[in-house]
Amino acid sequence: MLPSSDEPQRLKRPSEGFIPNPKLRLQEQCREVMRFKRFSFRTEETYWDWIKRFILFHGKRHPREMGEAEVTAFLTHLAAQRNVAASTQNQALCALLFLYREVLKVQLPWLDGFERASRPPRMPVVLSKSEVQRVLAAVPGPYQLFCRLLYGTGLRLMEGLRLRVKDVDFERGQIVVRDGKGFKDRVTMLPERLAEPLRAQLIRVNALHERDLAAGLGAVMLPFALAQKYPNAEHEWAWQWVFPSPVISVDPRGGASRRHHANETSIQRVMTKD
Repeated sequence: MLPSSDEPQRLKRPSEGFIPNPKLRLQEQCREVMRFKRFSFRTEETYWDWIKRFILFHGKRHPREMGEAEVTAFLTHLAAQRNVAASTQNQALCALLFLYREVLKVQLPWLDGFERASRPPRMPVVLSKSEVQRVLAAVPGPYQLFCRLLYGTGLRLMEGLRLRVKDVDFERGQIVVRDGKGFKDRVTMLPERLAEPLRAQLIRVNALHERDLAAGLGAVMLPFALAQKYPNAEHEWAWQWVFPSPVISVDPRGGASRRHHANETSIQRVMTKD
C-alpha cells in the first residue's frame, strides 16, 4: 500500500513513467527502473548504496513509511555530522529523489529545509607543459599510452576506458565519444603523435581478441539491446575495447564470462602513487 494522501509530506502518485513490479523486493524494483532508464552499472551501485544508507539511518524503516522529513534529516546529517562535500550530498539527494519519484511513485515536495554542504570557491590547479611532461614520463609503460591519450584528447577516465575500436578514426584523425557525460556523443581530435602508438595498441588487442575467439570467448558487453538485435556483434572486432582488461571476468548483470575494459582503479592507483 502507498502512503495515504492525508499525510502532508506524501503527495499524489505521478501518472507517467515506468512502474516496477510491486512483487519484487525494493532493491530489485530500483534496478528494474534503472535498467529501463539505461543507467550505467556504476550509477546503479551508487544510487542503491545511498538508498541503503538512508534506510539504515532511519532504523531500517521502509521508504514508503517515510517522506520529506526523513529525507531532510538524512541530508542534513550528511552535511552537519559527516561533513561531506556538496557534490556528495547532491548525489545522495539525486538517489533519494529517484527512489521516491521513479520507483515508489511518490512526489516529494520541494526540498529546501535541509542544511546544504558548502561549496567554497576554489581556483583550478592547472599543470604547466613541463609539469605534464614530467607526470607522463613517470607513468609506467603499460599505462603510458592511455594517460597520454586522455591528456591529448580531453577524454574523461571512463570515456577512455570505454573506447571501442570502431570509434577510432585514423583517416579523419578523430575519436568519437559514445554516451559521454549526460549520455551525449561528441567528437574529439586524435593527436598525430599518438596515431602510430594507438595503431600498435590495436594490433596487440587484435592478437588478444583472436586468442579469446580460439578459446570460445571473445565477447564484449554491448550497449542497450544491441546484443539481441545483432547476436554476433559482441564477437566482432569493431566492438572490442581499445584498452581491454588483462583478465576475463563475469558480467554482474547477466553472469556471462567476458573481457571487460581495463579497471579504472588501476589507472587511479598509478596516478596517485609517489
